[in-house]
Amino acid sequence: QSQFVESGGGLVQPGGSLRLSCAASGFTLGYYNVAWYRQAPGKDREGLLCISTADTSTDYSLAVEGRFTISRDDAKNTAYLQMNSLRPEDTAVYLCAATRSPCLQATIHDFGSWGQGTQVTVSS
Repeated sequence: QSQFVESGGGLVQPGGSLRLSCAASGFTLGYYNVAWYRQAPGKDREGLLCISTADTSTDYSLAVEGRFTISRDDAKNTAYLQMNSLRPEDTAVYLCAATRSPCLQATIHDFGSWGQGTQVTVSS
């Protein structure tokens, strides 16, 4: 079964940082574009960033622009989300997913291999 396993979440104070990982299981990450999404209670799943197989990043959300960065290490079959200057409104479950569609054109329906997500809570 092809899916991601996300890790690295936790409780962090406002202004703090976290680095999330998402390890691909059952497939080769290098063939896919990868995106990070998040879902807060009672809200729709929100796309954050996408990284192409060529290592080009695309922003999906103005809310995280300049604070979050996406990266990948295909040798480790893993993608990452570095989150800085965290705010209480960043509290959510963070998930990653893969697509063969270009990042700029992909919608949430083009993504698959969703993991269970990792909880990030920003609170003092």
